[in-house]
Amino acid sequence: MKKIEINFRKTCSCPDSHINCLTPKEWVKGQVAIWELYYEKRDIRDKDIHPAVFPIALPKKCIELFTHKGELVLDPFVGIGTTLIAARDLERNAVGFDLNPEYIDYANKRLAQLNMSLFTENTKQIAICDDALNIPQYLDEETISLCVTSPPYANMLNHERLNKSLRSDLRKNEHYKKVQQYSDNPRDLGTMKLKEYIEALAEIYKCILPLLKPKAHCVINVNDLWENNRRYPTHSYIIEAMEKVGYELRNIIIWDKRNLVNRVGIFGWPSNYITLSTTFEYILDFWRPPL
Repeated sequence: MKKIEINFRKTCSCPDSHINCLTPKEWVKGQVAIWELYYEKRDIRDKDIHPAVFPIALPKKCIELFTHKGELVLDPFVGIGTTLIAARDLERNAVGFDLNPEYIDYANKRLAQLNMSLFTENTKQIAICDDALNIPQYLDEETISLCVTSPPYANMLNHERLNKSLRSDLRKNEHYKKVQQYSDNPRDLGTMKLKEYIEALAEIYKCILPLLKPKAHCVINVNDLWENNRRYPTHSYIIEAMEKVGYELRNIIIWDKRNLVNRVGIFGWPSNYITLSTTFEYILDFWRPPL
């Protein structure tokens, strides 16, 4: 398999000692460990297209924090291409992978629809339909400046939706009693039980580690699993698994989603207190330790 020809070196004039192109004022804003993000008109929120899409603002903020213009960004679970859109906005090169050919086709359509006159033609954003385990076949070692993604949820979508997070009069909408799974591919992380999911995720990131530049960051957006009246701290399992394969945890950021949650239902009342997991998610920031 032929390696992708894509630039990975910075094209800005920032000193080599700088981690990004931000000004001191912008840097200070990035230090706040609770992020409130907003969707914009270009964001896709139709669950018939994709069941779980993060806003362009999330990868955009990560790209601004951890890369320079011209450098290479990787999304190993690119879905319908949100990270690639953010990379193009910020004049970064980017490659994304996904098992689902429909998602890759949609990502390419989104990229093609952008008004090219607004963006530099000196960067590339590429969506590839393949298993994330095969990423080392496409990219050289120590070329990636940032890996950022929201992995498929571990078996969280593989059941009929009851919409319990909505008020009773809103529950029976078009998605009620539907299974909104990513795919039926057995290699799809979204079809796996939690233990198998964590092992598969660690295997993928172990393969990605040599592709990262030393001190390059690796960001994973994830929420915890609630199943059979029990909470599973998925973010803790991921931290442990990532450290075992060679990553170092740098930061834990909370994505405050309260601005996106409206007209919620009542969970557990009056005898079982359960917090709404839809109100926040974890953004786990790792890096490849310096050599």
